[in-house]
Amino acid sequence: MGRGTRVWAFAHILPAAKIGEDCNICDHTFIENDVIIGNRVTIKCGVQLWDGIRLEDDVFVGPNATFTNDKLPRSGVHQQKHPITTVRAGASIGANSTILPGITIGPHAMIGAGAVVTRDVPAWAIVTGNPARIGGYIGAEPRHAVPLPVQPRPGVQPSRVQGVSVYRLPLVEDLRGYLTAAEDFPFEIKRFFLVFDVPSREVRGEHAHRECHQFLVCAHGECRVIADDGAEREEIVLDSPSIGVHIPPMVWATEYRYSPDAVLLVLASDVYKPEDYIRDYAEFCALKS
Repeated sequence: MGRGTRVWAFAHILPAAKIGEDCNICDHTFIENDVIIGNRVTIKCGVQLWDGIRLEDDVFVGPNATFTNDKLPRSGVHQQKHPITTVRAGASIGANSTILPGITIGPHAMIGAGAVVTRDVPAWAIVTGNPARIGGYIGAEPRHAVPLPVQPRPGVQPSRVQGVSVYRLPLVEDLRGYLTAAEDFPFEIKRFFLVFDVPSREVRGEHAHRECHQFLVCAHGECRVIADDGAEREEIVLDSPSIGVHIPPMVWATEYRYSPDAVLLVLASDVYKPEDYIRDYAEFCALKS
């Protein structure tokens, strides 16, 4: 147990548990042997941390939050090895929430009170409900980029996320319908792909590119894009095919809240190269620092 850690009344901590510095372990908590807790972690009253739980630095666990470590529990049947459940640095677990085993909760994520978390949670995501679903992202106020009823002048608007730009494309209407077009892209296009038939609870993206540029247009329906440069985040609503977003290299991008009819068109500056992807948010932040 690290220096400065406080343990309050009726807490039960088994001898092999590892607890960092300046933690606050409140009343009526139980911490099993194969548990690792980082620094400055707060564990409120009535929380049990079973074998396989990992809490990184600055995690907050609300009162009576429930962690599990067995997907198929039976009385008298014991696992030889428990799945690892990891709560990344700075994340908060709301009161009375339930965390299923083997899940990773991303850095700075916020789990709402009473949520039942059945799947991994991305960095900075806000999840609520049963099963828990993403309802937003911390620090990413939506920018509603829908055109006005009177066609606005086409142009480019900078995002507060470094290097990201929101494009208002020309929108032409006549008796035959609507047409929108784009040219003079900020990069040469070498590939495109379409994302569609995405269940509304699913999240796409969740990565950055080392060198590849992307240009996103929701050709039909609606979805939302979270752009993150490691310091600033912004949520951009794509609910018109006349709105495009340029995502440059070294920007973390996540797409979510797909409408059932959404078709997302992505134009890319390079062919598919697995080595160009950065899929771990902590690695991304380290490269940006």
